[in-house]
Amino acid sequence: LEEAAFQLQQIFRIDISIALNILGIESMRGGHYETAYSCFKLAADRGYSKAQFNVALCYEHGRGTEKDLEKAGFYYQQAASSSHPMAQYRYARYLLRRRPGGERGRRQEAVGLLEQAAKAGITEAQAYLGVFYMRGLQPEEKRGLKYLLLAAQNGDAQSRYHVGVCYEKGLGVQQNLAEAMRHYRESAAAGNRSAWERLR
Repeated sequence: LEEAAFQLQQIFRIDISIALNILGIESMRGGHYETAYSCFKLAADRGYSKAQFNVALCYEHGRGTEKDLEKAGFYYQQAASSSHPMAQYRYARYLLRRRPGGERGRRQEAVGLLEQAAKAGITEAQAYLGVFYMRGLQPEEKRGLKYLLLAAQNGDAQSRYHVGVCYEKGLGVQQNLAEAMRHYRESAAAGNRSAWERLR
C-alpha cells in the first residue's frame, strides 16, 4: 500500500507540473508574461524539465521576471541534467560564453552537452558544433563537416552554405566545385545571402 501511495503521489506531482506548464504556455501566448512565469516556476520547482527550460527562457529574455542570465544558466542546467535536448544546447552555449572557472573542464562539458543535443536532432546544436570544430584552435574538419551536413539536412540554410564552403576549399572533404555549387544553390534558394554572393 505504501508503494502504491508513493506511485500515486508521483503521478499526481507530474500531472500537476504538466498542467502548470501548459497553463504557462497559454499565458505566454496571450501576452500574460508574469502569470506564465509563475506557472513555469511552480512546475520547475517540482522538477519538471520542460518547465525548468521555460523558466530559463523567461530569465534569459526578461519575460514575466527580470532578466538574469545567471538564473537562466541555473535553470538550463537543471533541465539539461534531465536530458532536455534544447536545454543541453542552451546550457552548453551558456558555459562557453559566461561561466567563470576552469576553461578546459567547462569547454569539455559544453562540447559533451552539444553532442548529446546534436544526436537528439537539435539543428542549432548540429550547426554550432559544425562551426566549432571547423574554427577551433586545432580544427577537426571532418568532424565539423559531419555536423554541418546534419544541420543542413535538417533545413539549416547557413549550415548548407558552410558545407558549400567545405567542398569549395576542400575542408574535411575532397575539393569538388560542382558539389559546392549545389550546396550554394540550395542555401541561396532558402534565402541565404552569403550563398548568393558565393554563387556570383
